[in-house]
Amino acid sequence: PDHCIQGSNGAAFHPDLDQSSADLIIRKGYNPAIDSYSAFFENDHITPTGLEGYLRSRDITRLTIVGLALDFCVHFSAVDAARLGFDVTVRQDLCRAIDLDGSLDDALTAMRSAGVSLG
Repeated sequence: PDHCIQGSNGAAFHPDLDQSSADLIIRKGYNPAIDSYSAFFENDHITPTGLEGYLRSRDITRLTIVGLALDFCVHFSAVDAARLGFDVTVRQDLCRAIDLDGSLDDALTAMRSAGVSLG
């Protein structure tokens, strides 16, 4: 379903979110005609967002992923991170799913298969 569309209020950060200590904000989905779910790659699975390089340049190897939607953006980001060699945990209690036609079960299975820890 359409959500977080570029330039919309749904894509904006909540006004109470303190961004003052953020070193970097990664934006994904630059082609408005193509959904992009992973924080690591655009949907062609070739074009990087820059997140992997940013994390590696800081020697970050363990990731905890939270957010929306568990069965789409969180799922694809977690699987890509695990395939890139990161130790990944998804905090399900800090996520929400859309769960279309079994998409949540499919996502959980794919994350487990990729070696993602589900907490």
